[in-house]
Amino acid sequence: MSEASEHARMIAVTLILEGISAADPVKAVKNFLKLDGDTLVLGDWTRIPLKGKVIVVGSGKASGGMALAVEEMLGNRITGGVVSIPEELVEKYSGSLSRVKVVGATHPRASQKSVEAGQRIVESVRGLSGEDVVIALFSGGGSALAELPVEGVGIDEIGELSIKLMKAGANIVELNTVRKHLSRLKGGWLAKHAYPATLVALMISDVVGDRMDIIASGPTVPDPTTYHDAVNIVKKYGLWEEVPQSIKKILEDGIAGKIPETPKPGDPVFEKVHNRIIASNIISLNAMASKAREMGYNTVILTSMLEGEAREAGKILAAIAKEVLKTGNPVPPPAVILAGGETTVTVRGRGTGGRNQELALSAAIALKGEQRIAIASAGSDGRDGPTDVAGAVVDGYTYEKAQKLGLSPEAYLENNDSYSFFQKAGGHIKTGYTGTNVNDLVVIVVEKENPWE
Repeated sequence: MSEASEHARMIAVTLILEGISAADPVKAVKNFLKLDGDTLVLGDWTRIPLKGKVIVVGSGKASGGMALAVEEMLGNRITGGVVSIPEELVEKYSGSLSRVKVVGATHPRASQKSVEAGQRIVESVRGLSGEDVVIALFSGGGSALAELPVEGVGIDEIGELSIKLMKAGANIVELNTVRKHLSRLKGGWLAKHAYPATLVALMISDVVGDRMDIIASGPTVPDPTTYHDAVNIVKKYGLWEEVPQSIKKILEDGIAGKIPETPKPGDPVFEKVHNRIIASNIISLNAMASKAREMGYNTVILTSMLEGEAREAGKILAAIAKEVLKTGNPVPPPAVILAGGETTVTVRGRGTGGRNQELALSAAIALKGEQRIAIASAGSDGRDGPTDVAGAVVDGYTYEKAQKLGLSPEAYLENNDSYSFFQKAGGHIKTGYTGTNVNDLVVIVVEKENPWE
C-alpha cells in the first residue's frame, strides 16, 4: 500500500467519526431545547408552558442520550416516563437517569421486551390533562425497540415479516408502512393516546429525506399511508402467501373498514403536537465537510439521500473517485466527496454482512489497482446489519491484498459475505454502539501524489 493510500484511509475514517460526533444526542437536544423559567423553548422559538405533569417517553438507539439531556435540563420538573433502548446500552444510561426509567429491548428484530416497552410508554401518557406535557424522543431503531401490536397479532409474526421484507430489499419507508398498520403505538397512535396533553416530539432522523412519519414509524405524526399501501408492499416483494393468517386478517379487515385506520392529517389529536427533527444525515455531512476543509481538502457533499442497491452504489462512488483522480471533476485532489443515506441489500447468498460493508466491497472491486483513493462507508449507529462493526474502508490495494490471501472479492460479494471478507482481508470500522443514528455516512478521499506537499 502506498503512503498516499494509507493517508487517504486515515482521513476517511477520521471524517466518519466526525459525522458520528455531530449526531451526538445530548448535544442535539441541548442545542434545540432551552428552559426559560417555567417555559420550554424550542429551537424555532415555540414556547411550551410547563404547568402540569411532564412525562418523558421514547424509543431508539439515541433515546437514552436524548433523555439524559432532557433530565439534565428539567430535573425534578419531570414527573416520570420511560425510554426503550438497545439492551446493550441500558447499563450506560440507567445509572445516570433518575426521573426517566430506561428499559432494554431488541433490534433489529422486535421481541416481547419491545412489547413490554411499548405498553409502558402508552401507559405513561394515558389519562393526562390539557395542562400536561409529553416530551417524546425518537431515533433510528425506535420501530423495533418499542411496539404494541394490534390485537390478535404476535410480536414474533411482525418480527418475522419485517426481517423478510428487509432481506427482500424493502426500503425503510415500505417497511415502516407495514409496521404502522400492525401497531397501536406507531403511525400517530401515540399522539392519540396522549391527547389532550401537549406533545413535543424530538427526533434524530435515520430516514432518507427526513420524513417524520417514517422515523421510528411515526408514533406522533399523522400517517398518510393506508392498509391498501401495506398490502401492496407485501405483495410487491412476493411475500403475501407467506404472511401469517393473523396479519392477513388485520390488513384485509383494515381495507374493508372493519377496523380503524391510523390517525390521519387533520385529526384533532395533532393540534397540540410539535414534531421537530434535531439531528440528521445532512447535519452530520455538513460537519464532516467543515472538518475536511479545515484539513485542506477540496470538498463536495454529493447527497444525503443515497439509496438503491449497496453494491451498485459502491460502483458509482468508485467511478466518481476515479473521475476526480483522472480529470479533477467535480473537485481536484486533494479531494473529499461526501454522501449519506441508506442503501439496501437484496440477500441472495448465505453470508454475513451489512449494506455498508457490501458497498465497500463492491467499491474495492471497482477500485482494483487505483492509487491515492480510499472509500469508507459506515452506519452512524455503529452497527452494520446484524454485525458488530460499523462498516469498512477500502482502497485500490484491497483487491490485490485479498488475492494474496487467496480470497476472491467477487465470490464474497456474490454470497453477501462482506463481513467475512473484511474479517480476513482487514478494513473493518469498529466504533461500538454510538448511541445515535442518522443513517449511513460515506467518504471518498482522493489524495495528491504526495499528501504532505
